[in-house]
Amino acid sequence: MNQPETSIWFVTGISGGLGKSLAETIMQHGDFVVGTFRNHEQVDAFNAQHDGRGLALLLDVTKPEQIQRAVQTVQDRFGRLDVLVNNAGYGFAGAVEEATEADVRAVFEANFFGMLAVTQAFLPLFRQQRHGRIIQISSQSGVKAVPGFGIYNASKFAVEGLSEALAAEIAPLGIHLTLVEPGPFRTNFAGSSFGKAEQHIADYDGTAGAFRQRMEQANGKQEGDPDKAADAIWALSRQDNPPLRLPLGKISVTTIQAKIDSLQADLNAGKAIAEQAVFA
Repeated sequence: MNQPETSIWFVTGISGGLGKSLAETIMQHGDFVVGTFRNHEQVDAFNAQHDGRGLALLLDVTKPEQIQRAVQTVQDRFGRLDVLVNNAGYGFAGAVEEATEADVRAVFEANFFGMLAVTQAFLPLFRQQRHGRIIQISSQSGVKAVPGFGIYNASKFAVEGLSEALAAEIAPLGIHLTLVEPGPFRTNFAGSSFGKAEQHIADYDGTAGAFRQRMEQANGKQEGDPDKAADAIWALSRQDNPPLRLPLGKISVTTIQAKIDSLQADLNAGKAIAEQAVFA
């Protein structure tokens, strides 16, 4: 089913970065955005500035009661939702051994469980409509892992696995899902909102430590333009048959291709052994 001329979007985490750029792009194209912030001041400021073009709601994706309130608001005010974008989340750097259980759980609560809760809350509306788009803001890091980023990698790998299965479940119902996989973009992702392990183990300085240094040095110099990424996502929402995955950025394409090449090499090397591990 084709979307209405004016689409209703729900985008989590629009206070900055890609989420902010996407909200602005949605409104520029004449669509209506319901965007979420985690503090009242930002909600009030957005609503004062964008009355009639957008609506800001208070939402922390780790709080189920706020999710249910937001979903009810969308249903009561619009009676439909055309595009859901799960964007809220944050990065975390540190060797696997350096991360505490609390660190890991916090990353997964925001990046995976929050996304899952928001998605599940809107699925009944999508099923009732028999149309809709779900856009998961994943990452190149949900495809290929690197030392020093293992906890974040794990959260995004989980997003990828769940979303791939979900896409197949909802496709017969007229609902499309796409995983957007950005590389490094010039946002605050690697800045003040970036989590870091407090524990430091010197044995990992050459791997996880080197990664952390690269992230700090690259902050503010990343190749990706969030406004252009937002344009690409808006265009994606207009495709009749959108892809399951959309990499964004030259580095993302190179990174994902490297993962494909690595998988193919391992598959080729282990094929003979794999095919012997069966009943005669």
